Amino acid sequence: MGYNPGKEGRKIDSDEPKPAPALSILSLGFAEEIWRAYERDPRSVSPDWQYFFDQLNGTETAVAHREDRPVITRPPLSTDVIHYSEQCDICGRVLAMSDLQQRVDKLIHAYRVRGHLIAQVDPLTDPQIDITELDPETYKFVESDLDLLFSVDTLSRRRQLSLREIIAKLKQTYCSAIGVQYMHIESAAKRQWLQQKMEPAGNDIELDREQQIRILSRLTEAIEFEQFVQRKFVGAKSFSLEGAESLIPLLEMIIEKSSVHDIEHIVIGMPHRGRLNVLANIMGKHPRRIFDEFRDEPDKNGESPSDVKYHLGHHRDWRTRDGKKIHLDLMFNPSHLEFVNPVAQGVLRAEQDMIGDVNRDRSLLILIHGDASVVGEGIVQETLNLSNLEGYGIGGTVHVIVNNQIGFTTGAEQGRSSRYASDVARMLPIPIFHVNGENPKAVAQAVDLGVDFRNEFRSDVVIDMYCYRRRGHNESDDPTFTQPLMYKKIKQRPTVQKSYQSHLLQLGQLTVDEAEQIRANRLADLEREYETAEAIDRESFPARPNAFEPKWERFRQHRPETDPPVDTAQPKALLQELLEQLTATPKGFTAHKKIVKFLQARQAMARGERPLDWGAAEVLALATLARSGTRVRLSGQDSQRGTFSHRHGVLHDQVTGATYTSLAHLAPDQAPVELINSPLSEGAVLGFDFGYSTVNPDALVIWEAQFGDFANAAQVYIDQFISAGHSKWQLLSGLTLFLPHGLEGTGPEHASARLERFLSLAADGNYQVVNPTTPAQLFHLLRRQVLAPSRRPLIVLTPKSILRLADSFSTLDELAEGRFAEILPDPQVNLEEAQRVLLCSGKIYYDLLAHRQEHGIDRVAIIRLEQLYPLSFAQLQAQLHPFGEGKPVVWVQEEPQNMGALSHIRLRFEQDIAKQWPFHTVARAESASPATGSAAIHRIEQRDILTRAFGPLT
Repeated sequence: MGYNPGKEGRKIDSDEPKPAPALSILSLGFAEEIWRAYERDPRSVSPDWQYFFDQLNGTETAVAHREDRPVITRPPLSTDVIHYSEQCDICGRVLAMSDLQQRVDKLIHAYRVRGHLIAQVDPLTDPQIDITELDPETYKFVESDLDLLFSVDTLSRRRQLSLREIIAKLKQTYCSAIGVQYMHIESAAKRQWLQQKMEPAGNDIELDREQQIRILSRLTEAIEFEQFVQRKFVGAKSFSLEGAESLIPLLEMIIEKSSVHDIEHIVIGMPHRGRLNVLANIMGKHPRRIFDEFRDEPDKNGESPSDVKYHLGHHRDWRTRDGKKIHLDLMFNPSHLEFVNPVAQGVLRAEQDMIGDVNRDRSLLILIHGDASVVGEGIVQETLNLSNLEGYGIGGTVHVIVNNQIGFTTGAEQGRSSRYASDVARMLPIPIFHVNGENPKAVAQAVDLGVDFRNEFRSDVVIDMYCYRRRGHNESDDPTFTQPLMYKKIKQRPTVQKSYQSHLLQLGQLTVDEAEQIRANRLADLEREYETAEAIDRESFPARPNAFEPKWERFRQHRPETDPPVDTAQPKALLQELLEQLTATPKGFTAHKKIVKFLQARQAMARGERPLDWGAAEVLALATLARSGTRVRLSGQDSQRGTFSHRHGVLHDQVTGATYTSLAHLAPDQAPVELINSPLSEGAVLGFDFGYSTVNPDALVIWEAQFGDFANAAQVYIDQFISAGHSKWQLLSGLTLFLPHGLEGTGPEHASARLERFLSLAADGNYQVVNPTTPAQLFHLLRRQVLAPSRRPLIVLTPKSILRLADSFSTLDELAEGRFAEILPDPQVNLEEAQRVLLCSGKIYYDLLAHRQEHGIDRVAIIRLEQLYPLSFAQLQAQLHPFGEGKPVVWVQEEPQNMGALSHIRLRFEQDIAKQWPFHTVARAESASPATGSAAIHRIEQRDILTRAFGPLT
């Protein structure tokens, strides 16, 4: 091994540390040779070795002052080297320095991992924890080591610092007003990006005077609004933002920073706390409207808002400082704090899909959480899990936790098992910035980092803003009952606005007169708005932003119960052509042998050689819509194949594993079709799909439950959004729910879609509840959902066992003719000759039909109610009209009598039916459980229902 002292050493890149030659037992002699050359003339060796030996000697040479000077890196240790070092003085010194550097590296790593634990982020309490890993003595450093120089990678642009400087820099970066958790991120590139952004500047940001004044102005607007409301509407609930006023400048900074990345649209989801402040100071809602809502007086038509003021949404166009326009949407939200999260995510994804934002870089989602709810409500974890999934990703969300350190009356020690409210977010490889909400400059740095990270990596980011709640849960609540010590501290603290104003005054960036003028201007604005609200009719207010965007206007005046008949038929030739296309696979594609038979069966259906089954009718409905320009999105657990293996919408090559979706390859100009296997989550996925459906009125959006009763896990969305969203917030949605339903002897679970719950919520034409009994009915129903002049959610009780019941199948002619029928008459029995009419819905029809045929009964008619809501008595009466008065009409269902549609039928129709026909009901006995766990008992119960339906009535 030779060495040429005159040969130029490796060039050291000033932006990336390069290691000096490593030492081993084989290179010690080499190191001695370099050392001797260095002793003769330091300039004769390469710059990296020169600097290395300068450090050992404590010598400062010209190399130390060069901008591109090399860094010291440690040679690897080995027992051979240690043994040899006893005979080699220079090697011993090399190893000593290497050992020191190794200990410094461990200290740096410890601060990166654990520094957040002692960060000064809580405005009420200093951290009371001793982290030994952050103590230099843990690494056996002594006082004399503090001024030694060591290599650093991203801590400083100087590339080397004394140990004293390193510790100071680490404390400033990781233990001041921002604490950062990011070392759990697997990606080295992401970790290094964050280090390079945070460490050289000590996790600090420089704000010019204009930015400082804007922050102060926003803080002033926030606190003055809250105090004004408290003075004018004493005791009224407003869920004040006081104590967390920094949220207002934080949101403005996110919006302004987003414009740098060319964001055009921002959706915001948040709970009720602070919503009025956000509405007034970020969303641009006129305070006079908010004040009018506090008055709570009906208008001249006797109408008033159908939800409380702190649940309402709003939208506006924001003009940034650099002249760009960003559209803002604040989502409506019920009191279920975090449940808006997936809804907002679905809204943004739909917007991205509509404008072709495949890179997810033109729009942004901001989700504002409470500290108690973000860790307490499981929907948060479900929503986080959607973030990187193909069918649900939006390119990253900025999460903001307004950390009041209390939930109603429950403190953190009772509300969570984890240290941080944000710990649930560590399931994702994303950074979490804990920041002191009383330090607006630190908040600005967290925003700057967070928005840049989201833009760089299309990834979520969390800003956990520590603050407090100055008042109780609401304005009439006394928090000292349960948190006396916390509120003693809070009472002694000035507002964030006062603290920041004092800070700017001390810096000389603001005069007292300027500060007072900012406050006076805002107060005068509020007084004018209040006087306007008091003196002027609400009809003269500026127009309220319309919840119906222009694309929804044509649906606004229509309701399903008054819609005219919709022509949903399609030419038979087209249906045959499409069915043939849907059975084709790419050249060289190896389908499963059972799938080959499946596709051959559909080809036979296309030729008219076999009747049309449910899967074929469904896929034809989707195909005809996609061909005509309707986007189709169907998501749910196992929805690509279908729970009951009836769909097979996505085929898998048995050799390569490649997938093929025939619905997406119908025509070059067709609309997109997405068949999505969702995660094992009902709540977040249904919420997402509901949000998606509120954006695009011309899309068919379907959420499919694996079994109907799985909707139980998403009941909040059914109660608060799907059934009541139009009544409360004037939201329109065409979302379709597929809920497999039917009692088939398989036990209580997966038997019932809880039809009774949907029917009990049905009112004001809020949605449609349908229980189709033929594939043709399903075909026409799905097409009607898109082609009808109204838009309301559609609840479909889909079949299970009858998916393969030949008696239920249809013909292509039934798809090529007619439309969806709300009521299906008996095709075999003439009502004028019938002695009894059985009314039913769903699968029980085929059981009744089989029983009638088996026993040769020919004078009992069976009428199917395919649509249970909306359905008028006039429609039912028209079907029953030929039936002679005085003969019995019997409602038959397989569900227990306290479940199913029985209560709904009695409530809406029994009184009118009974005026002409004696009315009876047949059902299972009332039960707390939907079905028995015994198949044998199920059969007995089913036979009993059939016998009673056709037998003597009591």
